Amino acid sequence: MLAFLERTGKNTLSVIESMGRSHIFLLNLLLGIPSIIPRPRLLTKQIYMVGVLSLSIIVVSGTFVGAVFALQLFYELQKYGAEQSLGVINAISLVRELGPVVAGLLFAGRACSALSAEIGLMKATEQLSSLEMMAIDPVKRVLAPRFMAGFISLPILALTFSMCGILGGHVVGVELLGVDVGAFWSQMQVKVNFVDDVVNGIIKSMVFAFVVSWIALYQGYDCVPTSEGVSRATTKTVVYSSLWILALDFILTALMYGEI
Repeated sequence: MLAFLERTGKNTLSVIESMGRSHIFLLNLLLGIPSIIPRPRLLTKQIYMVGVLSLSIIVVSGTFVGAVFALQLFYELQKYGAEQSLGVINAISLVRELGPVVAGLLFAGRACSALSAEIGLMKATEQLSSLEMMAIDPVKRVLAPRFMAGFISLPILALTFSMCGILGGHVVGVELLGVDVGAFWSQMQVKVNFVDDVVNGIIKSMVFAFVVSWIALYQGYDCVPTSEGVSRATTKTVVYSSLWILALDFILTALMYGEI
């Protein structure tokens, strides 16, 4: 019994200590953001690495998700004679939920895992320590540009995902299943609200971007500087990021569209 209580206490203290380190790390990240202004090339390079290189998987996934969703939705709406509402339902589902969430999960799997592994390897090979020996703050020079790149890239990728999904739904609904093209687009224009739907979806993706970029950089920076430690950090990044995206999606949806 005493051994169980001892283990529980140690694990609890370890979790609290890790939370404290992560929030101090976040504070240092935020304080290091102004240092990016005189060095815009650091930011643009990282936007290319985490954003542009993630574009292909976002475009392909968004197109197929929208196409499959429209295909499934059409046969259900057809039972009630409401297949002309396919466009608006497809669009609202994408810009509110599927776009931010699925793009965030793909971003966590592709870009955040790479960020965590990169920072972990830099720590394992003592590159970060070398920067400190040269009086260069690695948080300002290495971590802050990557954090801002993730924060900027994910909302744009989420919008791209939603647009590709809508186009995929158009191809399936209009070109293959015969939904009237005028009804598909006109109902979407009338019933999709810019603030309630589009802006709220962008806010979700910004929150996801902030959290997953923080998790990825912290896991890489705090990992044990060995190959096994880097591997664990990369795995934790994907798992924690995915769980936080799903949890935050529920909270944000309840706040935006519910009565909480």
